[in-house]
Amino acid sequence: MMPGNLSGGASPEMKVPIPASAKRRSRDERGRLDYRKTSLTPRSLFCWRERPVLSDDTGEGNVPTLDNRITSVVWQGDSVSILDQRKLPSEEIWIETSDYRLVIESIQNMSVRGAPAIGIVGSYGLVLAAMELAQTANGDFTDRLHATARKIREARPTGANLGWAVNRMLSGAASAQTTEEVVADLLSEATRIHREDIESNRQIGRNGARLLPWGSTPLTHCNTGALATGGHGTALGIVRTAWADGRIERVYATETRPLLQGARLTAWELERERIPASLIADSASGIVMRRGLVHAVIVGADRIAANGDVANKIGTYNLAVLAKENGIPFYVAAPTGTLDISLSVGEEIVIEERDEDEVLGYGDTRSAPQGMSAFNPAFDVTPNRYVTAIVTELGVARPPYRRSLATLMEQNHESPLSLDGRGLEPAPYHDTGVRVKNLD
Repeated sequence: MMPGNLSGGASPEMKVPIPASAKRRSRDERGRLDYRKTSLTPRSLFCWRERPVLSDDTGEGNVPTLDNRITSVVWQGDSVSILDQRKLPSEEIWIETSDYRLVIESIQNMSVRGAPAIGIVGSYGLVLAAMELAQTANGDFTDRLHATARKIREARPTGANLGWAVNRMLSGAASAQTTEEVVADLLSEATRIHREDIESNRQIGRNGARLLPWGSTPLTHCNTGALATGGHGTALGIVRTAWADGRIERVYATETRPLLQGARLTAWELERERIPASLIADSASGIVMRRGLVHAVIVGADRIAANGDVANKIGTYNLAVLAKENGIPFYVAAPTGTLDISLSVGEEIVIEERDEDEVLGYGDTRSAPQGMSAFNPAFDVTPNRYVTAIVTELGVARPPYRRSLATLMEQNHESPLSLDGRGLEPAPYHDTGVRVKNLD
């Protein structure tokens, strides 16, 4: 048994249910549905090809779904379900795990991706770690919990939301007096982060849609929709809201090499939303801008420095330069959890470099000749001089960004979206030193 009431006050009936077809199978049978080998028990990881049933309950410990038709993460009460985005669009496969190690692996191998979604999944991963440690720790619960928090925080270094979420989780449990209270507080904080992200994205959508002229056609890069967030999306959330308002006619989406997040994921979301779209090669961005087919570029962000420099998916810098050359506004959409005011400029942002095989081929097919090497940075940094505006849930920041972003952060402490009066001040990538009380 897990310690105490881990649903933050929710009754067992408030847990998100497993699909009926999955319930009919035994745990062992579910384990055999897994598409990859694992040394862990079937309880730790199993998959199904049906979307988890989402609860309409909005009580503590449960995440409201609002009107979202797409989601990538579902809390199941004592496990987390993750939509494996590597398999889209050909297969919709959900991974359920109660093992935080597999949560870390899912972040690293990009089963889940997108800075806000990674932060949410990382939060649930810390809950799972606390649940396990409450059963297995032998006088070292606190130290092991913080060691696990560091592992989760470091799973992917460039995005701000993961470290921000983990530090917020630890702060939320800092006053707990027992391991049971730690687990309950962590779960409450994780579901709150998830819930707030959905509402923040909807507000970003409203704030950003107003920037687009009627009848316009935006261009977007990578995937910044519901798959990359708790729901609705950031840059693609603006597109969704603008389409619902009748402001835009269609969207151009870049394929986003080397992992094709635009071709696979953004196109999948746009098709499901029935938003008219044209997929283009990354290298075609210049010609569509030059021909006047694009009226705004809207991208997301993984980390934003205090001066407004923006780290985002590789290729973003190219788009920003092309947009400025062609007189097209370049908008960045991100929740305030992506702001990292501890970093003065973008050069201080750690840029993740991924396996060269992602560039040398795709999937199981190698396209480059044997012996060829590759350079594979996952992100680049766009200098603030190319950024027309940064759209957050609290408002739209414009140059000079040191002043406007600082003002937003000050307003954040008074915002109804702030965190129980503590505000959304982003945490730096390194450990902030916030500690859960030593309970050993």
